[in-house]
Amino acid sequence: MKLVVIGNGMVGHKLLEELSAQAAPDLEITVLCEEPRPAYDRVHLSSYFSGSSAEELSLVTPGFFDQDHLLLKLNAKGVAIDRAAKIVTTSNGERVTYDKLVLATGSYPFVPPVPGRERPGCLVYRTIEDLEAMTDWGAKSKVGVVIGGGLLGLECAKALVDMGLQTHVVEFAPRLMAVQIDDGAGKVLRNKIEALGVTVHTQRNTLEIVDGSGMGIGGRHAMKFADGSQLETDMIVFSAGIRPRDELARTCGLEMGERGGIKVDNHCRTSDPDIYAIGECALWGGRIYGLVAPGYEMARVVAQHLNGGQAEFLGADMSTKLKLMGVDVASIGDAHASTHGARSYVFTDERKQVYKKLVTSEDGKGLLGAVLIGDASEYGTLLQMMLNRIALPDSPEFLILPSSDGKARPGLGVDALPDNAQICSCNNVSKGAICAAVEGGAHTIGDLKACTKAGTSCGGCTALVTQVMKAQLLKQGVAVNHHLCEHFPYSRQELYHLVRVNRHKSFGEVLSAHGQGRGCDICKPAIASILASCWNEFVLTRSNAQVQDSNDYFLGNIQKDGTYSIVPRIAGGEITPEGLIVLGQVAQKYQLYTKITGGQRIDMFGAQVHQLPAIWKELTDAGFETGHAYGKSLRTVKSCVGSTWCRYGMLDSVSMAIKLEHRYKGLRSPHKLKSAVSGCTRECAEAQSKDFGVIATEKGWNLYVCGNGGMKPRHAELLAGDLDDDTLIRYLDRFLMFYIRTADRLQRTSVWRDNMEGGLEYLQNVIINDSLGICAELEAEMAYNIEHYEDEWKKAITDPETAKRFRTFVNSEAGDNNVVFVQERGQIRPATADEKKSRFKGIAVVDA
Repeated sequence: MKLVVIGNGMVGHKLLEELSAQAAPDLEITVLCEEPRPAYDRVHLSSYFSGSSAEELSLVTPGFFDQDHLLLKLNAKGVAIDRAAKIVTTSNGERVTYDKLVLATGSYPFVPPVPGRERPGCLVYRTIEDLEAMTDWGAKSKVGVVIGGGLLGLECAKALVDMGLQTHVVEFAPRLMAVQIDDGAGKVLRNKIEALGVTVHTQRNTLEIVDGSGMGIGGRHAMKFADGSQLETDMIVFSAGIRPRDELARTCGLEMGERGGIKVDNHCRTSDPDIYAIGECALWGGRIYGLVAPGYEMARVVAQHLNGGQAEFLGADMSTKLKLMGVDVASIGDAHASTHGARSYVFTDERKQVYKKLVTSEDGKGLLGAVLIGDASEYGTLLQMMLNRIALPDSPEFLILPSSDGKARPGLGVDALPDNAQICSCNNVSKGAICAAVEGGAHTIGDLKACTKAGTSCGGCTALVTQVMKAQLLKQGVAVNHHLCEHFPYSRQELYHLVRVNRHKSFGEVLSAHGQGRGCDICKPAIASILASCWNEFVLTRSNAQVQDSNDYFLGNIQKDGTYSIVPRIAGGEITPEGLIVLGQVAQKYQLYTKITGGQRIDMFGAQVHQLPAIWKELTDAGFETGHAYGKSLRTVKSCVGSTWCRYGMLDSVSMAIKLEHRYKGLRSPHKLKSAVSGCTRECAEAQSKDFGVIATEKGWNLYVCGNGGMKPRHAELLAGDLDDDTLIRYLDRFLMFYIRTADRLQRTSVWRDNMEGGLEYLQNVIINDSLGICAELEAEMAYNIEHYEDEWKKAITDPETAKRFRTFVNSEAGDNNVVFVQERGQIRPATADEKKSRFKGIAVVDA
């Protein structure tokens, strides 16, 4: 069957994913995408202005369109449908035949018919190309205006703020987000938005846009309002709602709604049974659904119907929770209490700028809706109560009132939810599906996300997913412990606290006080790492050396042939010509292989253990320090050349990288740490793929955390933006010590973050708002580490007892004659097994 899908937005792509997951038989799919790139995340478009690239917004997994049955055509807009011949004509004249057709054409931004709307610098906010145009205009503007104060309008306002513009929001209605929230909520939301530096103008009807006073005096444009006032600005972005892209359906004679939209039935079929419509172009039950979750549900219905199933779309809940410019906003069900007999409970805290409202049935037993502004922590509980018709407590007002006696508010136990309760609406994951996954062995949030996709889209359901997981584990009688090993009935985090509180200084002390047996290859290096993190003492003291792993024991990375690598620190990737010469001379003298690494260092390979002290003596005499490539610690802080040399640079990235690398060098942690500093958002240092990365902006530094470029790449998240030097370092001190305190053994920051209950918001509250009251301790612990730093190789070569251990044989100072090299490209490399055999047949091979 030939299936043609017109549109490759979020909903169109979800259809393709569903069809691929169902392994649809005998289906040849052609996708017509009018944009120059495949599907990307429109929900998080504003992140483009805080550093995310178009590639990072992509929803397409690598290799997805390499499948034999899938053909993607970019820059191919569908312009006509011949229903009788079953042919779609594209903008480039190509004719594509179909057996079944899906219209996933989405919507377009509504631009009010205001005279002057076509002036240069009057833009819309919808596509990547729109964002690029906004970036170009923002670079030559000081003032920006968003016309529209709804969800999209406030997201767009955040984009203008991120660009450093003086930002205004102009809204025709008497309040922001008029569709989702009431007057009381609108007042609180406006106060919070204005506190962030955005000027809000409500009840403003724009009559025309004319010339302004000009840059430097006023602005390029002047917006004239019906009340006689005007507002001057340099650029204007229209974000006043959407309209369905239904022109194709209209011209081919499909049945339409009175105000637009393609009419569909419960299977999302149009008036032509061979044509479906999904997403924002589809009209079901007289309604256009403008959120992504209902569109995804439509995609699932069509995928099943194409495979012979009878799934139906029966409408969707339009409740939503999001963070607008850092402000929690949530709307559930009948937020305006329009249901006959509805009663409301309202709580307002004007000091904290929090507004909460419950809408109940007349008898007070059923929840009809809710509004939450400033604090949306009850969203998950209230949404499930409404969706599953769970009876309210006798005093429902206590669901939103703050606790005054320290007791917890009445909540919803997950046991009260039926198995078919939808926990993740974005990916249609039910409570039953999560419980089944837990029974199948998914015992962490990371595991659940991987196998069910719950919490992987907007992330709003993660807390509830965690509750369901824990409840199911308890039901199964699974005692989920994080004991380090059989010798210690404690997790790494618990052992860290025991070491610090009791000031243990050796593995023997920890084992005697809190463990049993003699220890093993798991607990010994783990506790050695904890001891180093707490006290930063030399790792090769008599008591510490015996519990180090091989790399730490010899202060070098052991290679496949038994030799070791030499990796001196080159902070920030900056090195003098004299330093380069020293490295070259040492490599020549000891016949070492040299390689420039991705971490902006020069590694030297091929040293036997007995050579290490002599090599490091020459390096330390020349001013080099260990680069800690062998340790679970900070490796490198990469940098671009920054504002010193680059014409695009905003700040001196090299100086900051060097400062950070010297500050955190030698810091032992649960796993290795990598970092980078970029001088502008072009991101040449790749800071957003690091455990912590720093990017310069016009206003300061943006701090990204918990990225990873390894086997499972993870884009780092913005922890805080526009920071000065001191604040950046303070937040980094806290972040690193909090990670060291709480992560599991050998857990990278990316995995630590994925399994963190509360996610990024929780981490921000801990690090920025000091929600746990521990930031002073974290800063003090970091200061102690920095104060007690000592170059490990300098210490090793000046201590005769330590130097004795660097021998290949205990009874000889000779090297290992089984180490054999061959020449390749002017350098050495380890000989293969066959090449080693040739050594004994008189063939020339280079010995170490």
